[in-house]
Amino acid sequence: MSNNLILSLLAVLVVSLASLVGVIGLIFSKNILDKALIILVSFAAGSLMGGAFFHILPEQLEASNDSLQLFVYVVAGFCLFFFLERILRWHHCHKGHCDTHAHLGWLNLVGDGVHNFIDGMVIFAAFSVGPLLGGPVLLSIIFHEIPQELGDFGVLVYSGFSRFKALVYNFISALLSFAGVIVAFIFYYYNLSIEDFLLPLAAGGFIYIAASDLVPELHQTKKIANSLLNFVVFGAALVLMWFLKIFFE
Repeated sequence: MSNNLILSLLAVLVVSLASLVGVIGLIFSKNILDKALIILVSFAAGSLMGGAFFHILPEQLEASNDSLQLFVYVVAGFCLFFFLERILRWHHCHKGHCDTHAHLGWLNLVGDGVHNFIDGMVIFAAFSVGPLLGGPVLLSIIFHEIPQELGDFGVLVYSGFSRFKALVYNFISALLSFAGVIVAFIFYYYNLSIEDFLLPLAAGGFIYIAASDLVPELHQTKKIANSLLNFVVFGAALVLMWFLKIFFE
């Protein structure tokens, strides 16, 4: 078994465990949870932007012989995630009290399962390039997963799932990332360079999620002090991703 596969499986195990973060909803009050979530959303937005612009795109530009094709893949990734959100109703309802209906819980699970499968493929593609790219990509996914999984937990509970059932189904959905790793490994085993198109697709998805989903969520903050805090946290995430690029590559 290759080192790439072992590292990728360990990485998706960590990401899958993030789905259990919904248990926090059983401990803390909704008020405290909402305040913590907006900070996590700020950090997730910055880490996704930083992961795309500081890690994936420079790495792919350096390796690519066709920069136009590279950016076609980036735009395709942006469109793919737009499709997933609109058609499969993949929601990032960070506050856990969306305008929803009973059927949305199951639709949310379907969309989240597709998302987790893609995450698994992206993680393997990143680690197939090397740990210096795999690490930051993994961090970007984890920072995004935490607020998303809390939001998914809220959607499932609101749509009629018990809290225990919501945790279990969320975790089962997260396990599809392992299937993504295995499928990506099969492509890799047969010498199909999935990282050449999959990583730019992921960059486009990261940019879409950060710019179209997370940043608008931050604009909902009304108090100037909270808005400044959100911006500082967003900037701190960008600096962290830049630091990882400069000092570890």
